[in-house]
Amino acid sequence: MDRRRLITLGGLAVGGAVLLPGCGGRTTAGQAAPHHHGAGGGGAGLAAAVDPFTVAMPVPPVLRPTAVVGGTEVYDVAVRHTTTEILPGLTTPVLGYNGRFVGPTIRARRGRPALVRVRNEMHYATNVHLHGGVVPASSDGHPSDAIAPGGWRAYHYPNRQRGATLWYHDHSHHMEAERVYRGLHGFYLVDDDAERDLRLPSGRYDIPIMLRDALVADDGTLVFDPARWADRRTILVNGKPQPVLRVAARRYRLRLLNASAHRIFRLALPGADMVQIATDGGLLPAPVPRTELSLTPAERVEIVVDFRQQPVGTRLVLEDTSGPVLAFDVAAEADDDSRLPDQLRALPPLGTPTTVRDVALSFNPGSTTFTINGQVFDASRVDARIPLGSTEIWRVTNTDTAFGITHNLHLHLVQFRVLDRDGVPPGPGEAGLKDTVAVPPGSTVRVQATFSGFTGRYVYHCHFLEHAQIGMMAQFEVV
Repeated sequence: MDRRRLITLGGLAVGGAVLLPGCGGRTTAGQAAPHHHGAGGGGAGLAAAVDPFTVAMPVPPVLRPTAVVGGTEVYDVAVRHTTTEILPGLTTPVLGYNGRFVGPTIRARRGRPALVRVRNEMHYATNVHLHGGVVPASSDGHPSDAIAPGGWRAYHYPNRQRGATLWYHDHSHHMEAERVYRGLHGFYLVDDDAERDLRLPSGRYDIPIMLRDALVADDGTLVFDPARWADRRTILVNGKPQPVLRVAARRYRLRLLNASAHRIFRLALPGADMVQIATDGGLLPAPVPRTELSLTPAERVEIVVDFRQQPVGTRLVLEDTSGPVLAFDVAAEADDDSRLPDQLRALPPLGTPTTVRDVALSFNPGSTTFTINGQVFDASRVDARIPLGSTEIWRVTNTDTAFGITHNLHLHLVQFRVLDRDGVPPGPGEAGLKDTVAVPPGSTVRVQATFSGFTGRYVYHCHFLEHAQIGMMAQFEVV
């Protein structure tokens, strides 16, 4: 990356408010600053405000297997340039899996392998990372494993892990933030027979919901300018601005994902109870009532919302600190044979750790880089060698107190447990399996993971992707 772009990205830290929640307002592309052509935008101005709850929330279609070969489900996914309508009446050039701004959902089954064949129809290289997936290193979507234009790659996903809400996205070296921002993201759900007897809401009452933000120019172009993260005020839900979802008066299972590059969502649903049932890596031991949910980029939370007590005609609004996000319109009565049991699923045993590693997340204003343990990412350097099957504690510290920058940490390959935050055990909503954990300025979070299943090189990084792509990423090798 050239020096000018590094300086632009480094500007994310100036002012000390980077990554704090509430940086935005109602659905608008932002009118506070003039359009900056130098970072991937078009048009002379910025799109006007849009009235909330005037478009329906789409549900990404489920991708059907192309074939089933020897018990392995085969899926075909094309990565291509396409267009979509984000703001009404404007055509927006985007990138999409199978031509969709939110890619098709893959619903895999635990114990049934999947082979995802990805064809690159773009004019630059790409790759795919299954976020949260326990997969071989060759199929992990390492930033250096690129699919050339016109080429293809087969990703092998064993699906031996517990049921969970995962997602797939671009992980191209130095370009992941912009590629995901422009649309290379989609859900990958692992269904698990062990959950069947729980009778949680299922079928069309089990809905993946991708939350993110955007800055849209007046010609419909998505503006990607890391120095203008605060102008990304258009809140998108499954690709649409502040939409409305018609629901029946019954229970729903909602799978929430923060797919933003920067934004932290703090969500509330006044007038209804939110009951958290899962974290990144699957079900919690027991349901947890929540009045507010906090999601940093890449984190997932599953909740059950019971609309049975709401009269038909009621509107409930999911709200962020920046404003309304999604409306639920209770439109009809419905039978409901689902339930929310008192106990969900016990977590696997923690194991006995043999190693403690320190991981420091920092911004270096002198070199305009984000670092892990003082170093920027180098694909030729292995930062940690970990014996296969070993259990480790990672002590993750955010040293960016001067700038007030929040980070988070995502480990590839493993699902971990949060042991404590500054010595205090995690709340029940964070006590499940995780692959991404928020680390506020000046704090230390301890996580524990067992590195089993596969050998090879994997990365770990901040999932505020504009930090990762200019250095806040490192590499471990399981041997």
